[in-house]
Amino acid sequence: MKKKYLFLIVMVIILIIVLVGVFMLERHFQKWAENYDFEIYFFNAGKADAILLSKDNKYIMIDTGEEDLSNTISNYFKNNNITKLDYLIITHFDKDHVGSASKIIDNIEIGEVLESNYPKDSIYYNNYRTSLKNKNIEAKVISGNYEISLSDVKLIVNGPEITYDKNESNNSSLIVSATYKNNKFLFMGDAENQRIKDFLETNTEKYDFIKVPYHGHYLKRFENILENNTFKYAVITSSSKELEDIRTIDSLNKYDIKYYLTRLGNIRILSDGENIIVKQ
Repeated sequence: MKKKYLFLIVMVIILIIVLVGVFMLERHFQKWAENYDFEIYFFNAGKADAILLSKDNKYIMIDTGEEDLSNTISNYFKNNNITKLDYLIITHFDKDHVGSASKIIDNIEIGEVLESNYPKDSIYYNNYRTSLKNKNIEAKVISGNYEISLSDVKLIVNGPEITYDKNESNNSSLIVSATYKNNKFLFMGDAENQRIKDFLETNTEKYDFIKVPYHGHYLKRFENILENNTFKYAVITSSSKELEDIRTIDSLNKYDIKYYLTRLGNIRILSDGENIIVKQ
């Protein structure tokens, strides 16, 4: 009997130690994160993109996920006292990128909307257009490089300068790069091989982070992105029903890039301009 009670006491002590450790680790992260004032938040949106950038209470959203994500996004805005998006960037018009855009536009103040040059006939695209019209917002179609800022974070939104003959919608994706001091981030939408090739021919920047193009599908040109860069971290927006390609994972592992999958939960990335920390 004494052994039984002794065992229970030991187990309780171990549990207390574990809980205190988790609490202290969380407190340490929060204290450390206070100095990391540029944040990138990836919603767990399934095989869809919904990314929020924030700095000094200014916000940029890159894509909006599918229509059923709108309540999740709205609740996040409410819980974090976000009442305005300085920019809404729609990389292209597939439903997993523009699906929630109309409801977001309806329910929050929008500064400027940037969009791709390739319209798509769908209910989500039409709803998006209607919401823009109702708010008297004229979206800016991006071709070439367009510079914007988020406080002291500098961004370049790169739009295609041609209409592609293959995978037109994905290849029309806007590609967004963000620079905060010495940290550089790259968001590639659903760019496929032709678009990646053209982008690499005109872009020589080296990046610390990449949002992997096209949900981690295998792309021959993806290896070209990795071999010409210095990525430390990557995020793939995939779902349990549509997994990332193992060949894409192999490529990331080959270059020792630590990767995160949105299908495993929301992802928070923080930067102080010199260092990057990631929490999932």
